[in-house]
Amino acid sequence: MADPDFWNHQEEAQKVIDETNQLKGKYDSFHDLESQVSELQVMLELLQEENDPDMLSEFNDLFDETMKALDRYQLRLLLNEPYDSRNAILEIHPGAGGTESQDWGLMLLRMYTRWAEKSGLTVETVDYQSGDEAGLKSVTLLIKGLNAYGYLKSEKGVHRLVRISPFDAAGRRHTSFASVDVMPELDDSVEIELNQDDIRMEVFRSSGAGGQHINKTSSAVRLIHIPTGIVTSSQAQRSQFQNRATAESMMKSKLYQLEMEEKEKERAAIQGEQMDIGWGSQIRSYVFHPYSMVKDHRSEFETGNVQSVMDGDLDGFINAFLQWKLKNENPS
Repeated sequence: MADPDFWNHQEEAQKVIDETNQLKGKYDSFHDLESQVSELQVMLELLQEENDPDMLSEFNDLFDETMKALDRYQLRLLLNEPYDSRNAILEIHPGAGGTESQDWGLMLLRMYTRWAEKSGLTVETVDYQSGDEAGLKSVTLLIKGLNAYGYLKSEKGVHRLVRISPFDAAGRRHTSFASVDVMPELDDSVEIELNQDDIRMEVFRSSGAGGQHINKTSSAVRLIHIPTGIVTSSQAQRSQFQNRATAESMMKSKLYQLEMEEKEKERAAIQGEQMDIGWGSQIRSYVFHPYSMVKDHRSEFETGNVQSVMDGDLDGFINAFLQWKLKNENPS
């Protein structure tokens, strides 16, 4: 028989490995930057002695590459909160507006999927509810990889879209909203009490994007936490038992997040801060018409390249948010 504490020891060992890999990654990145800077210094000295066009071109390329590497390194240094290194659970919920908003939800799903792929992270669809005519009613993703939550916590909030609607025959401009929620995936080391008497379970038939059935049985699970009204669903696993376990894990993450938000509200009330939390608190606007711009309303970071953002270019927004958050937590 295996030691009854075997699995606990294994989890603890995995945490140590993850933390070690994270530190090693920062160490290696620092020394890579140090080497690049040394190489730039040597090339600069040579260029001062002799005007070599080929070397100048090589210097400019290395300089651009070094600046990008520096941005990535600084971004990693900002990820120092307890659960930043964890996987992320990301949910998208379109607002009122039917097909228009549901299509906006699908556009955001594509954006986050592309960002994750570019960032070397993996994406698993835990739950997907198709829209009535197009788009989606809701989706839950598990985004796996180092610092997934640390990066994606910047996306929590309401995202606003302004565009000429492809669903409006008159070609009128429409405004759509979608709420994005992001939580760290928690393990058993985080103690969240889950009273089974407080949970109501519903089962339904699993279905994938576009309404195609994954299987013929009612294996998908929806859990409702009666005291708070929190709902989690899973249909990605083959069995009802596995889907319930996944839904319970997500519920623990939501309850933990709720607890942290309540503590933050109490802290803000004590310090006299005004907290604008709710459906009306838009964190970012995506304007396709009458001009092109994506603007984050917290950090004030913006870009006119809307298509690049929709193709997953979010690093500028993530970096600006983390810098903004650091500044607000440690005002000078």
